[in-house]
Amino acid sequence: MTSDSIRGSSDRSILILTSLADWPKHGYALIKDIEGFAGVKLGACPPYSALAKLEQAGLVEALPPEERRRPYRITATGREYLYLRLTESARIAEVGLRRIAVALS
Repeated sequence: MTSDSIRGSSDRSILILTSLADWPKHGYALIKDIEGFAGVKLGACPPYSALAKLEQAGLVEALPPEERRRPYRITATGREYLYLRLTESARIAEVGLRRIAVALS
């Protein structure tokens, strides 16, 4: 799997990686955390297909199950990927906001 195939679902992937950046979480905890910090509802179904793609790419790893829940954590590669993507997004946002300010003045 390449970074390009992850980019196809980038919004969901970046939200999941951001949620996992502080500590491991299982599917439902991911959904609630993402709703809290991004205001985005991923749906009633846990984001397991996105997690599977991220795991195949080496960006997250599954931990041993806790009762019936399987937590995931971000890997060092996933943290680096997230950092690069967020830095890129911040740079683009800065340019866009500056251009909007100029257009409105």
